[in-house]
Amino acid sequence: MSIYTCPHCGEKTFNPITKALAGQMNSKGRRCPKCNTRCVNGKGATVFNALYCLLAFVGVVYTYLHYEKFAVGDLNYEIFIVAGLILSIFLVPRIVNAFCFRMTEAIRLDY
Repeated sequence: MSIYTCPHCGEKTFNPITKALAGQMNSKGRRCPKCNTRCVNGKGATVFNALYCLLAFVGVVYTYLHYEKFAVGDLNYEIFIVAGLILSIFLVPRIVNAFCFRMTEAIRLDY
C-alpha cells in the first residue's frame, strides 16, 4: 500500500513506514524501488526534529533541576519522566515524518 510519491519519478512507491525511516535532510534517505534514487523528508521535517529535540532536552533539564516537585511520598517519578522524554525524542519525529511532511531529493552525496 504505497501512498506517497517519489519526488524523482512521481510514482507512489513509499508507504508510511518507509517514509518515516527515510530521515531528515542530513540523512542518507531511502531508495525508491522504481527509480533507485534516494529520497528524504524535507526541510520542515528537519526543523520539526530540531525543535522537538530541543524542547525535550529542556524538559529533561527542568525535571533534573526540579526533581522535588515530581516526588510523591517515597516514590520519585523523575526517572520515568526523563526516560519517557528520551524515548519520545526517537519516536515522535518519526511518527510525524510518516504522515505530515513532503518528501524531497536527498542532497547528501554518499557513494
